Amino acid sequence: MINKIGQIMLYVNNQEESKKFWTEKLGFEVILDETNGPMRFIELAPKGAATSIVLHNKDLVAQMNPEMNLGTPSLMFFSDNFDQLNRELKDKNVTVGDIVEIPGGRVFNFADSENNYFAVMEKGQ
Repeated sequence: MINKIGQIMLYVNNQEESKKFWTEKLGFEVILDETNGPMRFIELAPKGAATSIVLHNKDLVAQMNPEMNLGTPSLMFFSDNFDQLNRELKDKNVTVGDIVEIPGGRVFNFADSENNYFAVMEKGQ
């Protein structure tokens, strides 16, 4: 049986720029940055998180597996410091959408350095 989500694969055009975005703008930690042949694996996550994001080179993966869906996953992050995170991302010149109310609570979206959009929902611990 599956008991947790381990990794989310994110296919990007520029791994180094994406790594900088996730570490410098969102405070993720690099768990692994390793090259094996032509493949570079960059695994990062928020401190203490059970699930990580792995940045893969989109062009290289497309060459190796042309049938693979390389679209950006729709990710919803949770934050218990929602308003502070919103302000900090704006202060770091990240593209941030308006805060909106949905049935589950307050949400805003943000874009990474390649204009992939992700969402953040306010969640207490």
